[in-house]
Amino acid sequence: MGKNEKQIKTEKPKKAPKGPKAPRKKRFAQIREAYQITKKSDPAIGLWIAGTFVLTWLLLALVLFLIMGHPVYVGVITLPFGVLAATFIFSRRAERSAYASIQGQIGAAASVLMAIKKGWTVTPAVAVAKNQDMVHRAVSRKGIVLIGEGTNSVRSMVADERKKMERFLPGTPVIEVLVGDDEGRVTLRKLQKHVRKLPKQITQVQLREVKTRLKAVGGMTIPLPKGPMPKGARLPKAR
Repeated sequence: MGKNEKQIKTEKPKKAPKGPKAPRKKRFAQIREAYQITKKSDPAIGLWIAGTFVLTWLLLALVLFLIMGHPVYVGVITLPFGVLAATFIFSRRAERSAYASIQGQIGAAASVLMAIKKGWTVTPAVAVAKNQDMVHRAVSRKGIVLIGEGTNSVRSMVADERKKMERFLPGTPVIEVLVGDDEGRVTLRKLQKHVRKLPKQITQVQLREVKTRLKAVGGMTIPLPKGPMPKGARLPKAR
């Protein structure tokens, strides 16, 4: 056996170098981007994060030191609690800044609803008025949710859309939600939580039928004939 042949047999294949951890890098990039966006509307965000971290860490470390002693050990085990507290403050202030940045903008409610994604199908601006009042439609196991945002005249727009839905999809629950800061309305910040808490009222089979029929007519106003719906034009029952 020749020297070259022996070298080929005994030489182990080199392992491919490990690439960078893409998911972790992507996560850090998202956090950095969220921080930069939040800082534009909340310049004190850095002080809040640092202050929360330091105060939480020192306070817990001091309490445990008085009980247990061992300052180095106590400092190490309390460090994650400081990070956790700082992360919580950052997420809350980032969320507040995000809502503040879209408050009062056209279609803000639709943007908030479309962020839910799982289990919801949102169609923005199914009805729009000249004064920029608008109605959005969200469909899920809760039923059909009509969300109105704008002046008081949006109430009549929501009522009109409700009548259309009840005629087009008889038997399907229709829920009305008005967005705003006035009494009887749901604030933009609480909109997601509000619609998620609604009880489930239709089955998965019925939900598919509702989506199919709504998709067939598109997202804008449904041109329905006046008068009652013809007999037999009902939503198929769940099998």
